Amino acid sequence: MTSRPWLSHYDQNVPPSLEYPQRSLLEILKDAVRERPEHPGVMFKGATLSYRELDRLSDFLAAALAADGVRRGDRVALLLPNCPQFLIAQFGIWKAGGVVLPLNPIYTEREIEGPLVDTGAVAILTLTRFYDRVKHVQPQTKLRSVMATSIKEYLPPLLSLLFTLFREKKEGHRIRLQPGDRWFQDVLGAGSSQQVPHVPLSGDDPAVILSSGGTTGTPKGVIGCHRAYVQAGTQLRVWIRSLCDAWTDRILLPLPLFHVYANVGVQSMALVGRNPLVLVPNPRDIDDLLATIRKTRPAFFTAVPTLFQALLAHRDVRSGRASFGSIKLSFSGAAALMAETRRQFEELTGGRIIEGYSLTEGMMACLVNPVRGTAKTGSIGMPLPDVDVMIVDTEDPSRVLDTNQVGELLMRAPQLMTEYWHNPDETAITLRHAADGSTWLHTGDLGYLDDDGYVFLVDRKKDMIKTSGYQVWPREIEEVLTAHPSVAEVGVAGVPDTFKGEVIKAWIVPRSGTTPTEDELRAYCRAQLAPYKVPASIEFRGELPKTMVGKVLRRALRETS
Repeated sequence: MTSRPWLSHYDQNVPPSLEYPQRSLLEILKDAVRERPEHPGVMFKGATLSYRELDRLSDFLAAALAADGVRRGDRVALLLPNCPQFLIAQFGIWKAGGVVLPLNPIYTEREIEGPLVDTGAVAILTLTRFYDRVKHVQPQTKLRSVMATSIKEYLPPLLSLLFTLFREKKEGHRIRLQPGDRWFQDVLGAGSSQQVPHVPLSGDDPAVILSSGGTTGTPKGVIGCHRAYVQAGTQLRVWIRSLCDAWTDRILLPLPLFHVYANVGVQSMALVGRNPLVLVPNPRDIDDLLATIRKTRPAFFTAVPTLFQALLAHRDVRSGRASFGSIKLSFSGAAALMAETRRQFEELTGGRIIEGYSLTEGMMACLVNPVRGTAKTGSIGMPLPDVDVMIVDTEDPSRVLDTNQVGELLMRAPQLMTEYWHNPDETAITLRHAADGSTWLHTGDLGYLDDDGYVFLVDRKKDMIKTSGYQVWPREIEEVLTAHPSVAEVGVAGVPDTFKGEVIKAWIVPRSGTTPTEDELRAYCRAQLAPYKVPASIEFRGELPKTMVGKVLRRALRETS
């Protein structure tokens, strides 16, 4: 591939290619400790963890894990929300030579059991609230060590006391450990008197196994290596550095650390850039999120479209009582950002939202709109340094399409996943080798490249609706409906029809205080869409099913029709 039209549209201070240090995040953390040991590394609910404390506590855990028999390559699971314990444990696992297996805290017992069994995880750190779930599935797994931690352990003293008095028992956080299990703080205490293991790690050693549905929709474990974190963090840091100052600018992270967006992208960017990371444990608690913004005054806000929409709809925001003056830059990913949402949030903050794109298999090999240059409406941006893309025919992937032609998006980058865990067949479908020996990630997403090198995503290949012989992409209809003043959220999918094959259905969450009708919204669509794209039916709901990171689950909508 020789043509990279996007390079001429890079911001002035962004080079086309970068040098990546052959190091892991462990060494990046050590650098921060040497430079400013007492500088805040992590902020959580009014408490602060310095770089020195993060490094020291993770040393203790590494020593304890090694004494407990955790060896190089062993998988250790984390069932935690965003909290300091997650980062302490992650760095401790790496120092012991282990591989981190982050799990979604809202997983059911069945969903927890699957990855624990598949990966053969030997230990787990769980929040007290999820302890019983872990114990119920443990007999089916290889878990020999269960550690529990309370969310209050890293809260400021007053908040910790209030939590103990009013929430701990009521919300299921007060537990009694079964014989053989240990409290996280006791594990750290034991490790403080033991020798920290020295486990040499290369950049190609596995660091994490992240969960992904991939292009086929079946759950798989994505293996990311240590160098991928540093490469992703370096690319993103260079991209945003003109609007994000080292050491002083804080990055707000309400997105879950078990997901690639936060775990690989935001965490690495913050550590490489020496930016304190402000953790939010529950992004759905908008009151708490607004209070955190007010108290910590972040410069960089990372979110998903549904979170931007929830903030815009909040009573304090609508009444002008919430302040977003500190936010210079916001990043939106994981799902399509509607143009109206972007306009309203930029107007509210005075800052800039840059929309981007990645997927777990890419280990944050991103496409992002420029920080200072033109951000084209509807575009997910352009490839970061050392990231390449091309659009290929969906039926014949060997045929590369010209600009402005819709096909499957392929991506090449230095940090792509190494493979799916113990799944060579799915790996071969997703990672394919070109004639020149390069490896391309087949994303399963449909889009096109314009003449300037900006990428426009049309939709997921598997979500495309075929109705009466026409191909329809749900996102186009969602964009139209979102612009209606009575629509707060929308999901669109195809549902079976005996005559047309599929017909289009929309699910709508109305804005507070409005009562739109189906006829009204279908008429609105008819004014802006071809007749075959107008939803055949519209269903109103109080909420839409979403993933933990805010993507509307079209599959779940279809299943309830």
